[in-house]
Amino acid sequence: MSTYTPKNILITGAAGFIASHVANRLVRSYPDYKIVVLDKLDYCSNLKNLNPSRSSPNFKFVKGDIGSADLVNYLLITESIDTIMHFAAQTHVDNSFGNSFEFTKNNIYGTHVLLEACKVTGQIRRFIHVSTDEVYGETDEDAVVGNHEASQLLPTNPYSATKAGAEMLVMAYGRSYGLPVITTRGNNVYGPNQFPEKLIPKFINLAMRGKPLPIHGDGSNVRSYLYCEDVAEAFEVVLHRGEVGHVYNIGTKKERRVIDVAKDLCKLFNKDPDASIQFVENRPFNDQRYFLDDQKLKNLSWSERTTWEEGLKKTMDWYISNPDWWGDVSGALLPHPRMLMMPGGVERGAEKDDSGSSECSGNSNQTRMVVPASKIGNPPNKSPYKFLIYGRTGWIGGLLGKLCEKQGIPYEYGRGRLQDRSQLLADIHAVKPTHVFNAAGVTGRPNVDWCESHKTETIRTNVAGTLNLADVCKEHGLLMMNFATGCIFEYDAAHPEGSGIGFKEEDMPNFAGSFYSKTKAMVEELLKEYENVCTLRVRMPISSDLSNPRNFITKISRYNKVVNIPNSMTILDELLPISIEMAKRNLRGIWNFTNPGVVSHNEILEMYKKYINPEFTWANFTLEEQAKVIVAARSNNEMDASKLKKEFPELLPIKESLVKYVFEPNRKTAA
Repeated sequence: MSTYTPKNILITGAAGFIASHVANRLVRSYPDYKIVVLDKLDYCSNLKNLNPSRSSPNFKFVKGDIGSADLVNYLLITESIDTIMHFAAQTHVDNSFGNSFEFTKNNIYGTHVLLEACKVTGQIRRFIHVSTDEVYGETDEDAVVGNHEASQLLPTNPYSATKAGAEMLVMAYGRSYGLPVITTRGNNVYGPNQFPEKLIPKFINLAMRGKPLPIHGDGSNVRSYLYCEDVAEAFEVVLHRGEVGHVYNIGTKKERRVIDVAKDLCKLFNKDPDASIQFVENRPFNDQRYFLDDQKLKNLSWSERTTWEEGLKKTMDWYISNPDWWGDVSGALLPHPRMLMMPGGVERGAEKDDSGSSECSGNSNQTRMVVPASKIGNPPNKSPYKFLIYGRTGWIGGLLGKLCEKQGIPYEYGRGRLQDRSQLLADIHAVKPTHVFNAAGVTGRPNVDWCESHKTETIRTNVAGTLNLADVCKEHGLLMMNFATGCIFEYDAAHPEGSGIGFKEEDMPNFAGSFYSKTKAMVEELLKEYENVCTLRVRMPISSDLSNPRNFITKISRYNKVVNIPNSMTILDELLPISIEMAKRNLRGIWNFTNPGVVSHNEILEMYKKYINPEFTWANFTLEEQAKVIVAARSNNEMDASKLKKEFPELLPIKESLVKYVFEPNRKTAA
């Protein structure tokens, strides 16, 4: 039996349930493989699912949508991808009855974008398409032989229909263009990290809360369940030993009625099934049974290892130990949840990058589970402040919330989109804040090059949205702390590199090399008309969290080559608390929000080598060489931080701040 050895794997939907287990397994077991994971961080995704991998040198996370052809092509080329494992999809059947078009968009169009990118680049050696057993449709109740890989596809709901449609595209690209495709069709999967809209985690979460377990219909529907680690192993086998052009069922012949699953969980929680189980209205078409013939995969030497009792106990223990993993999931625990196209839903783990050179970021119109998104600190003494923060899913916005909790400042995250004035007004009236922080914005996916081909989207958020929020705040007499960027300047004759002469707050922007920077300079100029705005120019943000992919240090430590240019930068651990103090002091106007002085890429990497990894090496390349692999130019400059230093004399120079706040706390070498 021949085996396949990949080099650079792209895993789509990898912050979701099954794909995260596959990604973590491959990162852990195959250090020579580079694993690039792509996820738009929809409601059922969570970056924490990838925590075991995020510090690994062979792992890279990119936030983005498979529906973006520009992004997909960029990743395939720049990361030299030779293998794709395509998990990204909308998968919850209940949701497909209420919002079927979103399933078509994600499951069919998204797959088509990937296939076309593979055809165009011509470099893919394996394309593993992850489908579902539901494409076969309902299995006869008295059938003793399961659906085999050549069985007819007879989907019965919008979800399975879109998955069958995607399969047809995959098959067509295999036959028409010779794309080396493999398709898998799997039974139900359960285990840790699963968003609790699915049966087993939903029942566990409801049992933990002492609530009844809702069963659709009479509970006689039959399903087969595989534990997540067994499924991850199956994908490992298909990756290495699966044959191109073939379909593989990933299943088990051990079937269970839904009512029996509920009873088994009641037994684990020591609950009376008669008192705990609640029968509710059935969904529009609830297939009675799915049954697979899994012999073909077993011929590749795979078999399930985890017993039902063992897997169920592991899963229950995990949810009990991690009750807040998914935040507020009340919407998912309803008997018939629906996914609505409304803003302000939950998007977990996404992070904003203000450096202008991110590997991934940006806002996208996503389908989200509508659940409450507020989070309020409860200090022992009533605080005179209450902050409304926009950018909850971003890096800076998330850190601001944590700082508020630490300082005992009540806060809530805005739920409205910046472009929608009525939603902003609703937020203001509901929260009644004393100050508003704007840490939302578009920096581009996977970096600022994205903005060059998505100019209207960039304008909509960075210009129109920011002005909209400033205007609403002015109407209500509120100070808006606006996180902006210093990537609107570049070294020139009056501010030469290495001179120590930095750009001041009153200087006019002189960098127009990227459309992103143009929008930021444009909105900064217009915001001067709003006396209620405090603009903070952030540059190349750095924090002590060296596992964060938005961290400038994390990024350049993963690059094959870096330029070596001194730049002003922002140490978030030191400066974000200062932003809160600035709000308390009601400071206004424009501020260069950087540590004094400059530091070069090489100086940072020398510190990284000294404090973190003595074996670390890197190579440099010139700006001319860099220009060949980017679309938009990048800003390099020194900012004059004397105004901020005068207000906060304790502010450390950039190199001292790097040592104190970043490298010493993360030191792995002997002092």
